[in-house]
Amino acid sequence: MARVLMPRGRFADRLAAPLPGFGDVMRLMWAGAGRPLADDVDRVPVLRTGLPPVTAGDTALTWVGHSTYLVRTGGVSVLTDPVWSTRIPGVPRRVTPPGVAFSDLPPVDAVVISHNHYDHLDAPTIARLPRRTPVLVPLGLGRWFRARGFTRVVELDWWESAEVAGLRFDFVPAQHWSRRGLHDTCASLWGGWVITGDRRLYHAGDSGYGPHFAEIGRRMPGIDAAMVPIGAYAPRWFMRPVHIDPEEAVRAVGDLGARRAASMHWGTFRLTREPLTEPLTRLRKAWQEAGRDPADLWDLAIGETRFL
Repeated sequence: MARVLMPRGRFADRLAAPLPGFGDVMRLMWAGAGRPLADDVDRVPVLRTGLPPVTAGDTALTWVGHSTYLVRTGGVSVLTDPVWSTRIPGVPRRVTPPGVAFSDLPPVDAVVISHNHYDHLDAPTIARLPRRTPVLVPLGLGRWFRARGFTRVVELDWWESAEVAGLRFDFVPAQHWSRRGLHDTCASLWGGWVITGDRRLYHAGDSGYGPHFAEIGRRMPGIDAAMVPIGAYAPRWFMRPVHIDPEEAVRAVGDLGARRAASMHWGTFRLTREPLTEPLTRLRKAWQEAGRDPADLWDLAIGETRFL
């Protein structure tokens, strides 16, 4: 398989595998694998019934869509990779609406960003946030937020932490990459987040499968719920280094030592070749085959909330 030289960005040495080269992209397009299917969009579960109330003692996860979760815990509200836009550059328009209207959000106490790809860092959505909203981002990405007027920006390297609104936020490794323009490949870091308060939660961002999941589990034991991606994995020869598939997601949850899995990164944008609902079907099957308790698989509908 043809590969390009490793990028020369600031964080290129964090790549776990070379990125696809021009020949790989041409092979993908020639095979038609870049044209995603959408014939099962009506089977993506959507539940737009509003946000249930929470108390200061509750921990609730609401899947807004793609990698966006509203996390409410200990009286604090956190948004992960917020994307409310109908369109993002480079892919067809959103196929399912956000599960929560932006205007229905509670006051947001913190935002966490996993990396700068457009389906995780959405400029129009960020522009709707108050500029004093605390934002936690990977190294190299703070400048982007400060240029847009945000005054409470925290940049973290892997295994660094910060406290915001009484919660601890640890930035942890992922097997992925970053790029937003033509000349900024790996100029900023990428990763996941462990959020610790009354409960311990994990948000993977984007990642291929690797030993970092087990390392996170060793360093951050007692994860109550892991928000893990299950979609955008086909074809595997192209996507394997940077996106886990549903079976790998179940393995990753086991490596993390997490009690529950909350699925994400599917059913919102047509990014890759697999049918939109295939990730959910494969996830349920893999979870059952792993002998995990069905009650611990949070295969949420878009807009659905579950309580710990």
